Amino acid sequence: MNVQNTTEMADNCFVCGSNNSFGLRIKFTLDGKVCRSEFTPDERHQGYDNILHGGILFSILDDVMANCLFLNGVKCYSARSEIRYRSPVEISTPLRFEGFVENKKKSFVFLRGMGFRIKDEKLIAEARSTFIMKP
Repeated sequence: MNVQNTTEMADNCFVCGSNNSFGLRIKFTLDGKVCRSEFTPDERHQGYDNILHGGILFSILDDVMANCLFLNGVKCYSARSEIRYRSPVEISTPLRFEGFVENKKKSFVFLRGMGFRIKDEKLIAEARSTFIMKP
């Protein structure tokens, strides 16, 4: 499956879908074995007190990991995830996300996702997830 067809299959994804009017519409790119994206949250993405909602942050980390496989034409599904929030993120703070494969075992792929504040490269959150590859 080529990347174009794979991308079209996710047009309604909340995080990366270009046709989802309620979504984040984040674009992901592959740089070797690392998937990357950037995002600047606005007031629609806050939890409280001008801080980025943790669920939005986790959704982006989940997608940056999944896109390591998805952009290579591999369909997969999240099976288990663990997130560690390192620092609150104020609204309007430009962020960078990276995801990469740490290991594979049979139909399971173990990935890591990391989020950084662009201005000082501070780690704001990291996740480790297990994905199941669809046959």
